[in-house]
Amino acid sequence: MKLITWNINSVRLRLPLLLKLIEEQQPDIICLQETKCPDEHFPLKEIKAAGYPYVHFHGMKSYNGLAIISKIPFEETEIHNRVGREDCRHVAAKFKDFTLHNLYIPAGGDEPDVEVNDKFAHKLDFVDEMSAWFAEEYGKDERLIVVGDFNIAPYEHDVWSHKQLLKIISHTPIEVEKLARMYESLDWVDVAREFVPMDEKCYTWWSYRNRDWRKSNRGRRLDHIWVTQGLKSSLSGHEVLDVFRDCEKPSDHAPVVAELEL
Repeated sequence: MKLITWNINSVRLRLPLLLKLIEEQQPDIICLQETKCPDEHFPLKEIKAAGYPYVHFHGMKSYNGLAIISKIPFEETEIHNRVGREDCRHVAAKFKDFTLHNLYIPAGGDEPDVEVNDKFAHKLDFVDEMSAWFAEEYGKDERLIVVGDFNIAPYEHDVWSHKQLLKIISHTPIEVEKLARMYESLDWVDVAREFVPMDEKCYTWWSYRNRDWRKSNRGRRLDHIWVTQGLKSSLSGHEVLDVFRDCEKPSDHAPVVAELEL
């Protein structure tokens, strides 16, 4: 099974890139974040025509939004509201062999101080809630996958400069600490780091501000795929499709692929 997660940064604007991704990769499941599209305008017809009859989406105008696009039938789908808000940041689908959660964790604004930045407080509360919820809802022996734009780069080589980004939101110690608790909630496996050694750089996002993003390579690994221990032995591949960052009118995120032998 090939699974892709991608912060597409507007599904309608980048529908041609989504169709290109489908044509080239033929994934079984695609999880999108930041679709920025109310449900009535979601390009369902085009996606189904591309060979994906099972589509679960939850969106809003201009912001956030998620979709799970699948060739594999759903047994059940869910929408979850987090931290007392209905802002389209968590959807899930149950399949025959596993349950899949698709998350878009808040970015958190610019100032890493909850006293002056409500967006940062919202981000930390969201991660805290997910940590508690996963631990309460599931056992560690269940077969789960969680993917998405977590907006946190947890490890030293998940960012272009560990020292320079310690006070920059996405790599601050408090964010890393809280994501670690979420990671421990079900003893998750970080798929990327099963294939890319911890001492090697691995990025999935490059700012639009870097005109020659590939040359400067000031990236961060904000997009993640985690599986529970019951799926660890099934992992067979991982790739960051950074060529999609080179496309015309790209998302600032690259699609991330995981392959599993189920």
